Amino acid sequence: MAYRVLIITSDATDAKSLENVLSQSEDGAFDIEWVTCLSDGLERLRAGGIDAILVDLFLSDSQGIATFDQLFAVVPQTPILALHATDNHMLAKETMQRGAQGHLSKDYFSNSLVPHSLRNIIQRKAVEESLFIERTRAEITLNSISDAVISTDMAGNIDYLNTAAENMTGWLKEEARGYPIREVMRIINSETYNPASNPVELVLQQDKPMTLAADTILIRRDGNEVAIEDSAAPIHDSNGRIRGAVIVFHDVTPARAIVAKMAYLAQHDSLTNLPNRALLNDRITQAIELAKRRGTYLALLFLDLDNFKHINDSLGHSTGDKLLQSIAQDLSTCVRSSDTVSRLGGDEFVILLTQDKHAQDAALTADKILTVLAKPHTIAEYVLYITTSIGISVYPADGQDPETLIKNADIAMYHAKERGRNNYQFFKNDMNLRAFERLAIETHLRYALMRQEFVLYYQPKVNLDSGKITGAEALLRWKHPEWGLVLPDRFVQIAEDCGLIVPIGRWVLREACAQAKRWEAAGLKLGSIAVNISALEFRFKDFVAGVQLILNETGFDPCHLQLEITESVLMRDVESSNLILQQLKNMGIQLAVDDFGTGYSSLSYLHQFSIDILKIDQSFVRDISCDNGIIASAVIAMGASLKQLVIAEGVEKQDQLAFLKTQHCEEGQGYFFSRPIIAEQFAQLLATGQCGKQENQGSNDGYRSATIE
Repeated sequence: MAYRVLIITSDATDAKSLENVLSQSEDGAFDIEWVTCLSDGLERLRAGGIDAILVDLFLSDSQGIATFDQLFAVVPQTPILALHATDNHMLAKETMQRGAQGHLSKDYFSNSLVPHSLRNIIQRKAVEESLFIERTRAEITLNSISDAVISTDMAGNIDYLNTAAENMTGWLKEEARGYPIREVMRIINSETYNPASNPVELVLQQDKPMTLAADTILIRRDGNEVAIEDSAAPIHDSNGRIRGAVIVFHDVTPARAIVAKMAYLAQHDSLTNLPNRALLNDRITQAIELAKRRGTYLALLFLDLDNFKHINDSLGHSTGDKLLQSIAQDLSTCVRSSDTVSRLGGDEFVILLTQDKHAQDAALTADKILTVLAKPHTIAEYVLYITTSIGISVYPADGQDPETLIKNADIAMYHAKERGRNNYQFFKNDMNLRAFERLAIETHLRYALMRQEFVLYYQPKVNLDSGKITGAEALLRWKHPEWGLVLPDRFVQIAEDCGLIVPIGRWVLREACAQAKRWEAAGLKLGSIAVNISALEFRFKDFVAGVQLILNETGFDPCHLQLEITESVLMRDVESSNLILQQLKNMGIQLAVDDFGTGYSSLSYLHQFSIDILKIDQSFVRDISCDNGIIASAVIAMGASLKQLVIAEGVEKQDQLAFLKTQHCEEGQGYFFSRPIIAEQFAQLLATGQCGKQENQGSNDGYRSATIE
């Protein structure tokens, strides 16, 4: 492409000389236009299309530096070269200071280097303009994003801040330029409040991307604190040498507040603000570990208010709720700060007593509770009297885990009611009978696989809007030749304790995949098959390889397989869990968190795991009818924000289904749709694609999944 050059001079000889030399360019001729006065030149320039200007500063209508100034004002981005006599170098240099790209003495008009120099000037100016546009575009883009961006030189001194960075740090770009990043971006650990290392400094030292440590706080220039997350990376030149670093960070204070609020809602009773079952279970687990190390006892007090139903029925639920709140406050005054008062629901409370040196210490607290609750409660215009029955279980004698301790305390509480209410009873157990039953189950389990006594039942998962079956969950049952159909709660824990759960779990996975493949061969469409994974299986050394082997053997598409793991299993070793989940994810398997909401600290780690599905624990679905489903709605909202499918377990009533649909929960399973049924019956459901309400079909053995933990 020929460059268009405008020559402005009243000297025809000079114009002719320039035309001649430019027409002889080896790289291609220039298109030349010539005008004799400044006014004509300005008029031509306003029309556009000129790539360079050669101008004599002394024209008929303009003299000296004013000529250049007028041209530059009209076309500041077009290269201008001043033409001058040999003895007028000073004026030429002044034009350079004002923005000219060069000057040319009349003695050199015919020099063969003139075309080459002019072409270089034009191209250089074009490159400068392109760089300016790119720089401007980048500046506008960076100032338009919400993330803060700071770049530094090799010494860690700031050379750029975008608008978001100015707002977050409190430093203006011009003020911060040249300061060390550690002074402008002061960061500390949110827990210790000790200064934290800035990742930019590590990037400059190690020449590789870095991330900010979790729980980092930015101290603004005005002293205010902002929780941030970030990443930093090196800046390299065209030769790959590091020339500086850039850090990108954003304010996560609102997000952390939401997570904290949701965590609180998931772990506390909405009426009394006491810890709920999920949080209680976690605290019992922690207390057991502490008691093991210290050689101390802990006790659980299971409280059930006597005849509370009469108050609800006669005075209304509003009065009953206020009484529960009053009782919750009184119970909190009866224990130490290290103890936990929780509400399981309804009129049931559980108190965890820790750091007791003697098992009978729990009796002192129980006596205190009976005395405090015997006092009248003034609710509105009513003066109410209430008593309670208390069951007590003690670790380690009455249980080694939260579930067992709660169950045994519950049993003891019913003994207290049988003894006339308003008293407490310690749990008592015939250990020989329990040991014998356990031994018998373990012995028979060792032959169950070999004798093919295990069978899978299937419970459909249903799209709540369309009612269509979207998949199935495989549930383990034991068809014992003498005992009949045995449910998992009788044998799964024993199988795990004696190490049999791994081969049983592999059988479940293989049979579920094989059955799904058989349905597929029969032309029955099944979206997915879900299999529960026990803690021991998940941590087994060749678990992932075993899953891959089963998929290869059965030919089942991994994209249609869902593996369900509970929160508690994932949280035992977050780093290891994340690695295993990622390997399964790379195979194409869908991953689900089972019994979601019953864990304690998993919310803060949830975004780290490669999770596709959240299954709302059935206890929260059951609570929909009595507490407006606050926890269930919170889980559904969180799943939506994380773009994860949410499935509600244990849907049994129409009002539960209606609530879940209004909250846009996508899928559900439970008795409302169908009980767990054998493969042949499930095939009949698949043939129709819908199950509707199936409360009286299939197995009547109760809703129990083969979750193994």
